[in-house]
Amino acid sequence: MDEVDSIEFRLQLLMVDEDLGKEDVEAVKFLCQDFIPFSKLEVMTSAREIFQFLISQDIVNREEPFVIAELLYRIRRLSLLQKFGYTKEEVLENLPLKGKVLEYRQMLYELSEEFTEDDLRCAVFLLRSHLPKVQPKMSCLQLLTVLEKKDLLSETNLQMLKELCTKIAPNLLNIISKYEQKKVSTSVQESEKTAPSSVREFRKPSGSDSLSAPIKEGAIKYPTKSLDFCSSLTVHVGNTHSFGSNPDVKAENFIGHPEHNFPCREQDEESKTALEMPSLYKMDGPCRGRCLIFNNINFKEHLGKRMGSQKDAEELERVFKWLGLEVITYDDQSSVEMLQHLQKWQSSENWKESDCLVCCILSHGESGKIYGTDARLIPIRDIMSHFTAKRCPLLATKPKLFFIQACQGEKTQKAVYLEPDAYDWDHLGADAQSAGPLSSPQMPSIPEEADFLLGMATVDGYLSFRHIQEGTWYIQALCTKLQLLVPRGEDILSILTQVNDDVSRRADSQGLKKQMPQPAYTLTKKLVFPVPRDPPPSQQP
Repeated sequence: MDEVDSIEFRLQLLMVDEDLGKEDVEAVKFLCQDFIPFSKLEVMTSAREIFQFLISQDIVNREEPFVIAELLYRIRRLSLLQKFGYTKEEVLENLPLKGKVLEYRQMLYELSEEFTEDDLRCAVFLLRSHLPKVQPKMSCLQLLTVLEKKDLLSETNLQMLKELCTKIAPNLLNIISKYEQKKVSTSVQESEKTAPSSVREFRKPSGSDSLSAPIKEGAIKYPTKSLDFCSSLTVHVGNTHSFGSNPDVKAENFIGHPEHNFPCREQDEESKTALEMPSLYKMDGPCRGRCLIFNNINFKEHLGKRMGSQKDAEELERVFKWLGLEVITYDDQSSVEMLQHLQKWQSSENWKESDCLVCCILSHGESGKIYGTDARLIPIRDIMSHFTAKRCPLLATKPKLFFIQACQGEKTQKAVYLEPDAYDWDHLGADAQSAGPLSSPQMPSIPEEADFLLGMATVDGYLSFRHIQEGTWYIQALCTKLQLLVPRGEDILSILTQVNDDVSRRADSQGLKKQMPQPAYTLTKKLVFPVPRDPPPSQQP
């Protein structure tokens, strides 16, 4: 019986190995550096080899597979936890006692996840004198590993890392600060445990003496990067940064008032269980749903050709097919044709077995509206209202996602390789607005009914940008983040937060043009796409 159980356990590990991609394996290797000799990790190329070593050292066995669960949790492959009988909450509860990955290693990994490709390129350039002369393109984890091997980075030496972040990504300094504060807090607690009782009593604060008490972890609360979705309809504008990145918010603001004299230590995220997990939309039906893509490239009258849009449409099709949706693409549709297609899908019986609707519109636009190829405008709200519960009952209570790649305002200046998804200004005559000035910008709105999500490429009144060969910033970021974060069990709102962060960091070659996406929603539950069995399209041959 033991032999059968052992084979079953190894079979589970083998299935996990097959589900982990190259980046996942690299992440697991990095997290294991403090309990697997680096010389052995260097030659390991699969998760299977890592698991075998952990078994050989009795770090993992079928009776106690927690370390595997911890690693999967750290790399956010939460959907794989169930293979070992764990939930996310159970892993969080056990981490303080059974966790193997050091706080220092966790901090470096969190930092690496926040590095963009541009950040990494800048870091490699700045550190070129410390890196191997003949060097292939490296990941952020590989860069950190090289710095550790050269003794330029360690648990007690974070100076170079902080200087690097100061130069290329100051907003990431709060991750390091949070780790250092936690380390000091842990040290203080340990000293309190070992100090004589008289000393421990003396250090208990009372009245004004509490000002000299050390600040413990949790005294300053840093909001996470997830968005605060409190109202039934929430609109997010601007990049989301941690509290600690604001130079005007200082620790002393939290000290000196009676209610903050000696704040109790807040339970950190890993040591507390979730108070109440929000419910999830049902996404395990016989049909995941349909994805409608309207890809308008060629226009009449004053509107220019949207070169590069085909790349967006192809990428969207690949990603949503990978997510299990049936994709239907409509190229170059007039306003009348678009409305006719929407009316047809509004009355379709296909929604009865579908989990969701996704609709992507790639076109020129103005404030709250998009153009058909006949240069006529359609209000975005009208497009979405075809699928309200009243007009499309079969989609009632099901999530309806709309992603709009179009400008929402005007601007005359263009970059060489970036084209605004609005007017072709080179062919805009002096009387192009002879009917009068445009009305004042209004926020794009969505139906007041529940279960809608609207992802706009840009905030109202501004241009969105499109590379004539590589596609738009927004759609390319959306497709990249879906492929990266769906396998980690992230919900759609968390993914769109990452899309906001990605796009907000981009700029034209002169660093002058920027863009900020804007999600709005009336979702009532978390939307989590089931993890596909196939690797993401970006990893497929």
